[in-house]
Amino acid sequence: MEIVIIGVVALIVGLAVGFFVSKSADKKRANSIINEAEKEAKSIIKEATADGESKKKDKILQAKEKFIELKSEHEKVILSRDKKIADAEKRTKDKESQVSSELSKNKKLNKELEDKVKDYNYRNEYLEKKQEEIDKVHQRQVQQLEVISGISAEEAKDQLVESLKESAKTEAMALIQDTIEEAKMTAQQEAKKIIINTIQRIGTEEAVENCVSVFNLESDDVKGRIIGREGRNIRAIEAATGVEIIVDDTPEAIILSCFDSVRREIARLSLHKLVTDGRIHPARIEEVVKKTRKQIDEEIIEIGKRTVIDLGIHGLHPELIKTIGRMKYRSSYGQNLLQHSREVAKLCGVMAAELGLNPKLAKRAGLLHDIGKVPETETEVPHAILGMQWAEKYGEKPDVCNAIGAHHDEVEMTSLLSPIVQVCDAISGARPGARRQVLDSYIQRLKDLEEIAFGFGGVKKAYAIQAGRELRVIVESEKVNDEKASNLSFEISQKIQTDMTYPGQVKVTVIRETRAVNIAK
Repeated sequence: MEIVIIGVVALIVGLAVGFFVSKSADKKRANSIINEAEKEAKSIIKEATADGESKKKDKILQAKEKFIELKSEHEKVILSRDKKIADAEKRTKDKESQVSSELSKNKKLNKELEDKVKDYNYRNEYLEKKQEEIDKVHQRQVQQLEVISGISAEEAKDQLVESLKESAKTEAMALIQDTIEEAKMTAQQEAKKIIINTIQRIGTEEAVENCVSVFNLESDDVKGRIIGREGRNIRAIEAATGVEIIVDDTPEAIILSCFDSVRREIARLSLHKLVTDGRIHPARIEEVVKKTRKQIDEEIIEIGKRTVIDLGIHGLHPELIKTIGRMKYRSSYGQNLLQHSREVAKLCGVMAAELGLNPKLAKRAGLLHDIGKVPETETEVPHAILGMQWAEKYGEKPDVCNAIGAHHDEVEMTSLLSPIVQVCDAISGARPGARRQVLDSYIQRLKDLEEIAFGFGGVKKAYAIQAGRELRVIVESEKVNDEKASNLSFEISQKIQTDMTYPGQVKVTVIRETRAVNIAK
């Protein structure tokens, strides 16, 4: 037990000794660490102090450089500001001197102006006095002239105005004539080119219609059968068709006379059927005429359709197509109306294409322009107006309607198609052989031309020549001078243009000559 206690005490003592030994060793080690740390800290502080001094010196140097830089910039700013201030002061001084000089000039000018105003007022007063004196003198002279001449001042003024009017009128007519000639030089050539090109491209055979048709027979024996017992057959035919049948000595032929081509055609076809069949009596005649009339109506519609298809026109109203077909059996001045309308349609199409317009619409207007000539019932309305009303009724375009109504100047032209239709209508009617006019109307037209010329003062003789295409007017040289001759030619042409209807153009030539005749013996 004691041994154990001793051992434990020895162990405790050993532990205590070891603890104190370790403590002393740790203390020594700590002291050495502290010493090293103090040394290191001193060296760090020394280095930091040295580094701080160098950085301090650098910063001071940088600050000094920045200060010097800012100082120089500031000096520059101050110098520029001083320069601007000096410039502004200089400009101000210049302005002041300029203003002072302007003020002095203005004062001088004001003084001169006042002097001029005073001089003007003085002269104005002087002129007013002189004007009053002149007016008084003029009045006295006018009174003296009125006494000497025997006419008043107003009468003299009127005479002067009249003379000036005549002079101005003559000069104006000369100017108008020059302007017209200049326009003709440029426009006429192009217009002729288009018209000639159009005419050359269209070639239509013309057929002149009459009011009679000749019905050929195989033998003269048929004439008796057509006449019938006591003429009952021929009377039945005339009553049924409205056509006069002339049976004369012409061998193997009878004549059908009627102004209506449709009636004539119905009578001709009916006679052909009756003669072929051989049964000719009043009841058979009425039956055949009725069937033939129905056949002609169907043929009229077929002709209209074929015409429209040939010309490439679409969308026409059936009534208009029927009207076009009826034109085959209508003539105007001996010219077949359907052939004339077809030709006008083709001419309008070509001319519209040359002018850059719608050729289809122009064809349509050209084909329909004379539909007013084939009314089913008689009317007093002009054919152009009637045709326009029909076109409007059956839904045609306004341009087409206006072209139909204006082709004889019945209404005002509002479309470019209207003058084209008018020109093409004149071209078709003016061709040689296209139309046949009655001799009396032709002679009357020539007389009317000459009468228009005689209606003007100073006209000595007037001759209508070249089938009415030219009017030669001979004037009295004592009454009409050269200027009035030109004016007279223009006025006569305008009078003819407004008062007469004629195909083509009428050239008016005014001739003025002075002859001095002496005989040497």
